[in-house]
Amino acid sequence: MRVLGVDPGLTRCGLGVVDGGIGQPLRMVAVGVIRTPVADDPASRLYALQSEMEHWFEAHQPDAVAVERVFAKANIKGIMGTAQASAVPMLGAARRGLPLAMHTPSEVKAAVTGNGRADKAQVTSMVTRILRLDVAPRPADAADALALAICHVWRGGAQDRLAQAVARQRAGVRR
Repeated sequence: MRVLGVDPGLTRCGLGVVDGGIGQPLRMVAVGVIRTPVADDPASRLYALQSEMEHWFEAHQPDAVAVERVFAKANIKGIMGTAQASAVPMLGAARRGLPLAMHTPSEVKAAVTGNGRADKAQVTSMVTRILRLDVAPRPADAADALALAICHVWRGGAQDRLAQAVARQRAGVRR
């Protein structure tokens, strides 16, 4: 399975592509950050994100997309930009008929480090170890995007299979 992980943001949007499966070693395919100028209007920034993300979809042909679920903080302006940016990969996945998963930061941290309250340094360290990288991905947005992809490979596939089994069971009960 190839997963495109997206750590959304208007100023910095982390992207990471990981190949692998449950019980298989994971491999980093690509990692990067899309940056947009703070001085630009939001529509221009979102267009820039969408244009660059389209290149990532085409170049890497993911089987699924994992996006960090936006959670409430005190900074409403920051939340709005993150929420707007998270719509870009969601639309890209929908346009291609790809499965989309939204993972919370604590789910991602727990999947990658075993601790849902891990700090950024711990997440980056574990991403580096899991993917057997010589150098830690920088900035943190890039490491977070890879962590999202890892989380989805390890947890998302199992969640999808459970949901399909429940749906099959319910369909059998209704007959």
